[in-house]
Amino acid sequence: MEAVVMEPEVEEEVEKVQAKKFDWKPSPIETIHPETVEAGAIRLFREPAWRLRMTIEGDRSYTRVKVVRAAPLSEPDRYICFLDVKDEAICMVKGLAELREENHAIVREELDTRYLTAYVSEIVNLRNEYGVSYWDVETDRGRREFVAKNVAENAQWLGDTRLFILDVDGNRFEFSDLTRLDKRSRSLIDTVL
Repeated sequence: MEAVVMEPEVEEEVEKVQAKKFDWKPSPIETIHPETVEAGAIRLFREPAWRLRMTIEGDRSYTRVKVVRAAPLSEPDRYICFLDVKDEAICMVKGLAELREENHAIVREELDTRYLTAYVSEIVNLRNEYGVSYWDVETDRGRREFVAKNVAENAQWLGDTRLFILDVDGNRFEFSDLTRLDKRSRSLIDTVL
């Protein structure tokens, strides 16, 4: 066998590569979700009590799932999506009625927790500093204070008089009808919109 003669630069690079210690790391496991899921085959359960799990009968199980709305503002009662631990969609159903009746309570509970919305009835105080607004409001859940960024740009209008605001912590505040607010509250909200 003949000895291989390398250029000095190439030999130096080979030595550098050989000197490096490589730590073995497992490659990430890729999760492949089913292409179609029959809504009647979905079984939801909690085990332990604080963890939601899902089994697609005759196919596979998921140890952690989330239930979300695909269109929470425009279609809150339709298009329910089930996500895995990486927030990737496992499947979606058109509505609660497609699922087995024993799953209805769990889905409602998950959606109510995730999309908890406070309905604002009065603005007690509101100040705006450098695009950040500080709200002190009366809601159906009592008095609340929250912070929202760029309300004029990020507020979502759900109709001519219905306004939705998401605060910096992901809490949801809705003004069902701005015309029903008292005069002071309407003038305060005009300062940020």
